[in-house]
Amino acid sequence: MQKKTDDMQRAGFFRRLAAIIYDTLVAVAVAMVAAMVCLVTMLLMVENGLLNNQGYDNFSDFFQHTPLYQHILQAWVLVWVVGFFLWFWRNGGQTIGMRAWRLRLFSTRPQPFGYRRAALRLVASLGGLGTLVVLFDYKNKLSLQDRIAGTEMLYLSKEANDHKAWQNLQEQ
Repeated sequence: MQKKTDDMQRAGFFRRLAAIIYDTLVAVAVAMVAAMVCLVTMLLMVENGLLNNQGYDNFSDFFQHTPLYQHILQAWVLVWVVGFFLWFWRNGGQTIGMRAWRLRLFSTRPQPFGYRRAALRLVASLGGLGTLVVLFDYKNKLSLQDRIAGTEMLYLSKEANDHKAWQNLQEQ
């Protein structure tokens, strides 16, 4: 994770909310693609006899009456959506929505920001509700997930948000 500079300030609630809305749309798209890949794979496996269709005439009836495969689909989609957030936070400190709104995660602890802390941050966010803490902590502007995971969300200038600037910030 890159180092912060003195001219960066912590992001306020409404900018964070805008990034959350943007990232929710991206996460829905990721979920839809993941679901499609899983469903097409299952369909091909049923059609080619690799999965027993249990006597149902079509794949839709088979899938609707087979809780095991429904749970497999849900777990598959969850892995991809969680992976989306963890990967972007860990590798660059920004999701797509955060980049659009010029926000970036920085670690407030000396140890590296790894996947374990990113997962802790995701759980502590309570599906975005942890961001409401920023409304009450107007002085520090730290969300629940920031406090628990040892991170802070900073608002970047246009120049600092450019990928070319990241190398310069990492060298400082």
